[in-house]
Amino acid sequence: MFKTIIRLSAVLTLFIGFSASAFAETTMSAEGQYIFNSLAFYIGGVLVAFMAAGFCMLESGLVTTKSVSTIAAKNIGKFAIASIIFFLFGYNLAYGISEGGYIGSFSMWSAGSEIATGYSDSSDWFFQTMFVCATVSIVSGAVAERIKIWPFFVFAVAMAGFIYPISMGWQWGGGWLSAAGFSDFAGSTLVHACGGAAALAGIIVLGARSGRFTSQGGKRVMIPFAASSIPLTTLGTFLLWFGWFGFNGFSQLAMGTFDDVNAISKIAVNTHLAGAAGTVTGAIVSRLIGGKTDVIMMLNGALAGLVAITAEPLTPSPMAAMLIGSIGSIIMYFGTKMLESYGLDDVVGAIPVHMFAGIFGTLVVPFTNGDTTFGTQFVGTLSVVLFSFVLSYLAFIAMKATIGLRISKAAEKLGTDKAEIGVVAYSIRD
Repeated sequence: MFKTIIRLSAVLTLFIGFSASAFAETTMSAEGQYIFNSLAFYIGGVLVAFMAAGFCMLESGLVTTKSVSTIAAKNIGKFAIASIIFFLFGYNLAYGISEGGYIGSFSMWSAGSEIATGYSDSSDWFFQTMFVCATVSIVSGAVAERIKIWPFFVFAVAMAGFIYPISMGWQWGGGWLSAAGFSDFAGSTLVHACGGAAALAGIIVLGARSGRFTSQGGKRVMIPFAASSIPLTTLGTFLLWFGWFGFNGFSQLAMGTFDDVNAISKIAVNTHLAGAAGTVTGAIVSRLIGGKTDVIMMLNGALAGLVAITAEPLTPSPMAAMLIGSIGSIIMYFGTKMLESYGLDDVVGAIPVHMFAGIFGTLVVPFTNGDTTFGTQFVGTLSVVLFSFVLSYLAFIAMKATIGLRISKAAEKLGTDKAEIGVVAYSIRD
């Protein structure tokens, strides 16, 4: 019996050794890589789609109880509108661009998948569409509780159809920033700072919510507006964090090789640790400076850390990723206080989280990635931010002068749910 076991073990050892050797020497076929790469786009797209729910929950929790239904309507509406517009011409404005160029073509997207491409065109469109939806979502929370819903939908068309596709095409579409050596792996600038700059334009044109800031003794005093649900905001943050693994990890854009899978795994580690470090830093800073452990600063600290690492989640060590996430959180905290000091009303903290932390994350890429320079990163970041801010500002100004942008003072006092939607989110019954 013992001899039989020894013989079987020897045979098994030889078989395993042979199999391992054969596997090491075998390269996956082009069709196999095509299948796995397309699957990566699909899985990543589904994960990023969860971020739409995350934005909705986060915004719903941070606005007052009078505006929750409006937030829900805005989020489902922009998700649908952005998808349709990106299909009609947004995608080809980004990816129809000539090498080193500035803008693609105004044409409808269509699939033309080939094995040689390395992935299904449909899977790529699906993945990229979720990114444009996320970019528009950044604006939604910042301008909440005083913007009319239909002008916001019009802006979603402009953002999804023109502003975002053109600027992201400069890099990801092979445009002039790509040719210059600019690097933004998953969109600290191309998505987050772009959306944050648009949000900044929006709150400047709109102004603050009525009663948000008052003058007292020559000093601007902030009046708190009670958030409708901190648990809902926390849920939204968790959903965004979960979706970030698709956002960053599958921006590797391939899953058909040993190196690709290892890269996705490392990106997941760095992404998670950056978010974790941002959370802890938000707790520490708010405690040390404000005297209280502010849960909103913890939640936004997590998001700021995730935003900061998004520009380069692959090349940093885990310790460097935590440092980047922590600094992103600090920038978010002081950025929030700075906006408040200027009387700029960002309801959810979208600008400090996405724009400020996104700019920082993009500028520090050369510390871990030697393929780019600080000068190139600065020019690329400045170009995208200015482009988004200026075009968004003009769009908001144009709507303010024509169709109207802000609800009336009476409607604001009543609440956007009753004034704009006609559906009350929270009804208290005897």
